[in-house]
Amino acid sequence: PQLMGCRVEENLKSKVQWLKELGMDDSQVAKTITTFPQLIGSLSLEENLKPKVQTLREHGFSDKQIVKVLSTWPALLGLSSKRWAHRLGVLHALGVLKNHSSCSFMGLTDVVFAARFE
Repeated sequence: PQLMGCRVEENLKSKVQWLKELGMDDSQVAKTITTFPQLIGSLSLEENLKPKVQTLREHGFSDKQIVKVLSTWPALLGLSSKRWAHRLGVLHALGVLKNHSSCSFMGLTDVVFAARFE
């Protein structure tokens, strides 16, 4: 049990530190974690979270926009990297990505996304 507690504490600390390094303030960090607690447990910082933020940067999102997106819709981090890549690629190709900086399109069903953008 003590080992499990240490792992959770280490995981929590590293992810809180990462969110703050992105530019989140304490209230945004708290909201992000309480809204999407899976962020602390099941998502790898190195294999899941950082690559997704890098993908947003590669598509022209500023750190300020990324903070807004993640603090508003933290569950987006739980979506597959394949979904991220596909949707960002489609919107980039259409030249409309900059108009969708909220990333609300990521939560659309595949059918609704296809109807709107493909």
